[in-house]
Amino acid sequence: MVKIGNIELGEFPLLLAPMEDVSDPPFRYVCKQNGVDLMYTEFISSEGLIRDAAKSIQKLDIFEYERPIGIQIFGSNIESMREASAVASKANPDLIDINYGCPVKNVACKGAGASLLQDIDKMVKMTKAVVEATHLPVTVKTRLGWDDSTKNVYEVAERLQEVGIKALTIHGRTRSQMYKGEADWRLIRDIKRNPNIEIPIFGNGDVDSAEKAFAWRKEFEVDGIMIGRASIGYPWIFREVKHFFNTGEFLPGPTISERVEVCRTHFMKSVEWKGEKVGIFEMRRHYANYFKGLPNSKDLRNRLVSLNSVVEINHVLDEISETYSEVLVG
Repeated sequence: MVKIGNIELGEFPLLLAPMEDVSDPPFRYVCKQNGVDLMYTEFISSEGLIRDAAKSIQKLDIFEYERPIGIQIFGSNIESMREASAVASKANPDLIDINYGCPVKNVACKGAGASLLQDIDKMVKMTKAVVEATHLPVTVKTRLGWDDSTKNVYEVAERLQEVGIKALTIHGRTRSQMYKGEADWRLIRDIKRNPNIEIPIFGNGDVDSAEKAFAWRKEFEVDGIMIGRASIGYPWIFREVKHFFNTGEFLPGPTISERVEVCRTHFMKSVEWKGEKVGIFEMRRHYANYFKGLPNSKDLRNRLVSLNSVVEINHVLDEISETYSEVLVG
């Protein structure tokens, strides 16, 4: 049984990665329906939380059915992170997660996210401050290192465990790789084999099929797997991985009507949570993934993103369901 503090996550948990502009409550809802074991909010700026910035505060929205769920925070100032940890804890999540992995410029170049991999002492102090500011378990997500010559996550794992983190997720790339090249999980396995490491170690990066999840679980000896990009427009990845683990058999992919229904659920939750205008707008980034592989999928997407009313979008979704055969080929 894998545990984070007192949170029991089963034998081999599947985690949903915190993804900016993706991991909001509507998306988390459809992932939860498909069997994900632990989810995180989008990452939230510590400065934004302290200033009561509306966008940051809205990201604190969590719902009972999502549990267990973690709020992920990031920042470059230790005091701000301490305060943000206290603010986030009041939203009553199950845990607090610190982002030391985000590689994008406007985060990493401001001294937050993955840039802390260049200053392990500061990272340790910051983590200690967050741990001390909350009664909740604290977890961390990070990368192998800043670049190929500084893969220091082995040291990071030991030192962060010392100051009280309860689990560590490692993305198998360096910051300089961004999302290019292939994720390398060998160092993640080394950390898992380190006799000093007692906390759960989760692997992240490039898991996009049940087969790969099964093979990497065995090969790299992790306690669980975090899935990010492969779940966008395809929340079924979680149920497919679990089915393969349990039976050794592949679950057939979703039918067209299932794709439409889950897309519709996601869309309606988006409108419910953000209001019609924003909900419609923010859903537009998802259509291409939901209907990938369909003939004329580009035309379908173009139609859906051009519409501005719930009724019209639902009408097109009905049309997709009626027009295409039951099972998606491919």
